[in-house]
Amino acid sequence: MAKTTEPLLVVERAGPVATVTFNDPERLNAMTEAMGEAIVGAVKQLEAETEVAAVVLTGAGRAFSAGGDLDMIDRMGAAGRADAGGAARSANREFMRRFYGLYLSLRDLPQPTIAAVNGHAIGAGCCVALACDIRIAADEARLGVNFARLGIHPGMAATWTLPRLVGPALAAELLYTGKLVPGPEAARIGMVNRSLPGDEVLGEALGIARAIGECAPLAVRGTKRSLARTAVASLDEQLDTEAHEQSLCYESADLAEGLRAVREKRTPAFRGH
Repeated sequence: MAKTTEPLLVVERAGPVATVTFNDPERLNAMTEAMGEAIVGAVKQLEAETEVAAVVLTGAGRAFSAGGDLDMIDRMGAAGRADAGGAARSANREFMRRFYGLYLSLRDLPQPTIAAVNGHAIGAGCCVALACDIRIAADEARLGVNFARLGIHPGMAATWTLPRLVGPALAAELLYTGKLVPGPEAARIGMVNRSLPGDEVLGEALGIARAIGECAPLAVRGTKRSLARTAVASLDEQLDTEAHEQSLCYESADLAEGLRAVREKRTPAFRGH
């Protein structure tokens, strides 16, 4: 197993699965600018690795991520109050827009992403989990978008991802109140796929990732592209997308291998071409 360590991030690869771990447990994996830059670096590495079929995201220690860097927020708040409506507002807006992009670059990965929410995922930390394709949470974890309780508007795509997962009315309740929900409730409302005892979360996420790795890579990546379009596409547009993606698969050796495997009653050996 190859292993690459960055100051605030650990990337490990095992067969078709890459695991990315937030690695600042003493600060409960607070989302700093430096950690975001490390995420961008990991994304650039992994998006080029065709042998990686799925990416699992988790946190070191007892939290997935307790949210944004409070010192950073405090500094920006002080600058905003000192120059209300002036240049500081523009600077803060531009910084935050760039900051969101660092973490949400995870959405650019061609591989499916699975959040193994091993512990609390709060504020921006919860938002990063929501931005993944699949989420498995610990029963004892608490998840929530508590921005309003800090006196700040939600960010990191909270107002975009959460309504799409739990529905607009429930998303409004969670965003307006800043309520934190335990893993089982998060599963019940669709915020996560399911919750499990904490010591089973990473193993479950890795199992899903390996199952993805058993499927045809071209088909899986095409499916991720199609799913990304559903938020803005009409039915006819989505049918056009599916027809296009299937036409690409018809040209692949993987489809021929999949059909042979069905007829021969064996496991297919996909090559990603």
